[in-house]
Amino acid sequence: MIVLIPAYEPGPRLAGVVAGILGADPDVEVVVVDDGSGPAYAAVFAMAQGLGATVLRHDLNRGKAASLRTGFDLVLQAHPGDDVVTADADGQHTVADILRVADELRADAAAGVPTLVLGCRAFTGRVPLRSRAGNAVARGVFRLAAGWPLSDTQTGLRGIPAELVEWVRDQPGERFAYEQNVLLRCRHAGVATREVPIETVYLDGNASSHFRPVVDSLRIMLPLLLFAGSSLLAFAVDTVMLLVLNALTGALVPSIVAARVVSASVNFAVNRRVVFRARGRRGMPRQLVRYAVLAVTLLASNIVWLDALTRFGMPLVLAKVTTEAVLFVTSYGVQRSFVFGAAPNAQEGRNELGPRPSARHSNPIAAAARMDANEHPTGRNP
Repeated sequence: MIVLIPAYEPGPRLAGVVAGILGADPDVEVVVVDDGSGPAYAAVFAMAQGLGATVLRHDLNRGKAASLRTGFDLVLQAHPGDDVVTADADGQHTVADILRVADELRADAAAGVPTLVLGCRAFTGRVPLRSRAGNAVARGVFRLAAGWPLSDTQTGLRGIPAELVEWVRDQPGERFAYEQNVLLRCRHAGVATREVPIETVYLDGNASSHFRPVVDSLRIMLPLLLFAGSSLLAFAVDTVMLLVLNALTGALVPSIVAARVVSASVNFAVNRRVVFRARGRRGMPRQLVRYAVLAVTLLASNIVWLDALTRFGMPLVLAKVTTEAVLFVTSYGVQRSFVFGAAPNAQEGRNELGPRPSARHSNPIAAAARMDANEHPTGRNP
């Protein structure tokens, strides 16, 4: 079992976490990645190394994603077949919770069910406002983007079975967006996930966190924003074509069909290349057929809604806006999971696992304990 801790300018609590882990579980090895923290933090890493941790170093700060990949590379080369627990270096993951996730991985291995274990906080009690608000927004955006609910989308405490280490390592993205991409792609790859409750710990007002609420939230939301932009472009094309054709012919239904054919072609091309990054010719016929099925279904819904709303006296433009707003969320979810995400993404060369019948998400966190003290327990929780 490997505990992997990416660290950028860590405080003195890092040594306590390393000592607590190694002292409580002799079967665990700790790997710390110094992500270009600089000479001022050399003593902190030297202390961790003196306690028995393996310390890897980046000469310059490269971000959390690069640090995790550096650690995964070591595990794949020097510890093949070992499970990995990733934890943050800022003291917000207690030793007890880290070891609990490790135990959950062992239990899954014994049962023959490799599962991505997520240590999730409930965000109750005296949680800093930016963290409470940021996580609330992230949960809503994640559910919309991924199609399944997760209590704590920003958790860095994750248990990765040995079978999934290479897959996790190969997911795209940089900095905090990388960890989000791992979660967003679980359902597509057939990776089962489950939550275990951990303590909600914020020290010194969460001053040690390197999460940037605005920048990193925008990174997390980028796929959804791109889809919205693509949809707006298609909406503009569709609306202009509809108004022009309806003005020329006076036939509403044929105008709707013709406008939708043009706008759907634009939408398919943009979504395939930009939003879902399904580039290359491989898989395109399947995607095109599935997109056509979706387009026909949405077209039928569009016709029914537009016809009904205009019959009730609603202006055509307002009816169009109302209809597209209702269908937007459905379209995104179906395109993500059915059109562009139902098969392994071989075009990008990713190490996809393929769909598994056992893929699921379980144990959403309804409530969890909270701790605000500066001292962390070093033993296991009962």
